[in-house]
This record gives sequence, C-alpha cells and structure tokens, in this order.
Amino acid sequence: MKYTYYPGCTLRTKAKDLDAYARASAKALGFELEEVENWQCCGGVYPLGTDEIASKLSSVRALNEAKEKGQDLVTLCSACHHVIKRVNNDMKNNDDIRTRANNYMQLETPYAGETNVLHFLEVLRDKVGFDTLKEKVVNPLTGKKIGAYYGCLLLRPGKVLGFDNPENPTIIEDFIRAIGATPVVYPYRNECCGGYISLREKEMAKNMCDKIKESASGFGAEMLITACPLCMYNLNKSEAELPVYYFTELLAEALGVKEEAK
Repeated sequence: MKYTYYPGCTLRTKAKDLDAYARASAKALGFELEEVENWQCCGGVYPLGTDEIASKLSSVRALNEAKEKGQDLVTLCSACHHVIKRVNNDMKNNDDIRTRANNYMQLETPYAGETNVLHFLEVLRDKVGFDTLKEKVVNPLTGKKIGAYYGCLLLRPGKVLGFDNPENPTIIEDFIRAIGATPVVYPYRNECCGGYISLREKEMAKNMCDKIKESASGFGAEMLITACPLCMYNLNKSEAELPVYYFTELLAEALGVKEEAK
C-alpha cells in the first residue's frame, strides 16, 4: 500500500525523529509513504476567516496531488493534520471557498474534497490494524506504563476531524496495548497544553503542562507519548519530571527498527 505523505515544516527541523521513526516503521509494516512534491507549509493554524483563501492553498495543492495519484493523504504532525483535514472539509462542503480556491489554483480538473485524509495513527488502526501490528512486534514494551497525550488538535472539532471520540478517545491507548505496554488513562490527556499561547503567556502554558504531567504521574504513568511537535515542546518546558516521547519512537522500538531510523 502506498500513501501520499505530507510531512510539514516541523518534521524537517525540531521534530525530525517523529518523521524518521514513522518512515522506518511504515517500511517494517509494509506500506510506503510517498512524499508530496514541493510541498509548502500548511500554515500551522487553520484560518477562521471565511474570506481567507490564500493560506489554504498549500493544503489544497497537497490534497489535489494525492487525488491525482489516487491515494489517501497521510499526515503525522497534529497541527498539519488539523489544518489539512479542515481545509479538505471546506473544499468538500463550502461552495464559495471551493470556487475561489480553484480559481486561484487554475487546475485542469477542479478539486472538490475527494481525497481521504488520514493521520498515521489512523493508518495503524484502520488500514494495518492493531491486531496485525501486535503480530509484527518483535520487542514488546512489556511492563511500561504509558500515558497517551492527545492534546486539542487531533480531536476537535470532532465532526470534521472524525479521528476519535473527543471526550473519551481510545486510539492511542489501543496503540499502546498493541506494542505490548500498559496504557494509563488520566483526566488531562485531551486537555490543551497551551500551544498557541506559549510565546506570549509562557507561565500560563507551563502551568497547563504541569497539570497534565502531574495528572499522568498521579495515575501511574512512567512516560507520555504524543503526536504533536508543539505539545512536545510545551510539555518539555514543564518542570514536572515525566519523560515525553513521540509515539513513532516507541513504535519503531517495538518493531525493532529504531536503530535504522537514526
């Protein structure tokens, strides 16, 4: 199976590990990530202005490339996934945005939201299957107590993203079980880390992350995993002592390909 892959800017700078471990794991699981040619930044933030078109065009280009290849579009970064999935929803359901974006793009065949957008975790759950993943594990992380940190962007708005139940998600806990570890469910796992206020309101963001880590530790977690580079940045600024990893690092470790990714 081959997927069109949109890595995004942060996976080329601060979050190279998130990308490298995912690529090695995909190979081990028998699917290919074909990177979008000449991709551009998604903007990082979904533009709420109804008349804002230009900042959505990079997402439309990536979506249209996947459509032309007849492939699903896979993302890893929570922010990229959030933006691209919502732009795709606009192109599918908003006549004004779709018309104006296509006028800018001047495509031979207008794009109308045909591409299916998947997060890497959804590929594991819905395409590979967690049962199959469990069978592929050669180094089960038995005994490790891991808290899933979802954050905001993967889950909300729930009806548009369709990733999981925004109030009671299970996908990352199911992933943790598949790699042989024990998931720890704690109250703050889908609360905001303070992502977009972290530069102006550093103390507030730090306090939010302290509560997340303290909540996880209080319920017995020995580490947290996340899919979001911004969450990783903020959580690592917290003074609470709880290590944070990208989920792809633990996946690569369980599949025995961690060293290959370096």
